[in-house]
Amino acid sequence: MQTKRILGVIPNFRAVSSTDKLPPQTEKEKFMTATEDSFDYSSVVIPAALAGYSLSVNATPEFGHGASGYGKYLWHTALDQTVENFMVEFALPDLTHEDTRFYTLENGSFLKRTGYALSRAVITRSDSGEDVFNVSEVVGAGAAAGISTLYYPEQERSFGNTTRQWGLNVAVDGASFVAKEFWPDINRHVFHRAGAGTHSINSQH
Repeated sequence: MQTKRILGVIPNFRAVSSTDKLPPQTEKEKFMTATEDSFDYSSVVIPAALAGYSLSVNATPEFGHGASGYGKYLWHTALDQTVENFMVEFALPDLTHEDTRFYTLENGSFLKRTGYALSRAVITRSDSGEDVFNVSEVVGAGAAAGISTLYYPEQERSFGNTTRQWGLNVAVDGASFVAKEFWPDINRHVFHRAGAGTHSINSQH
């Protein structure tokens, strides 16, 4: 079963069991999930890690080095994540009537489950329960990358950088889906917490 956070520090508010029978998400539920993914205490973990990596490779030279440079990377990355969350989990899904929840496959081989999780970056459920192209993820992540050009240094506002940010947005979400798929297994077998901290998005709000 899923928990609200992976290892207590990584947001996991969208993940549900594939066996859960849930009603369509309301507009408020989509908004609240995007808000939790953006402002929960655990939401800082991924931006902090990405900011550290970007600093180490001098991804944006204009930000400089040291603590000051890291601070600039961190707030830019956190803002990137927040904008992308609200585009992918609220604004676009509300327009396209797509379900933002991640339904774990739970059964099958490692490769099958990994492939399934990665495919959720381009395939999702509609509010009516049908598999559809994930417009919210693909278009929303691209829109978020475009918006990011408004607050990055002018020298960084190129088509290539915007495209790379778009790809990074989708890649991070794809990796998070893999983590969500296998987290219940890890939690059960490694931490021996069968059913600990389980939740259903339908009953969160």
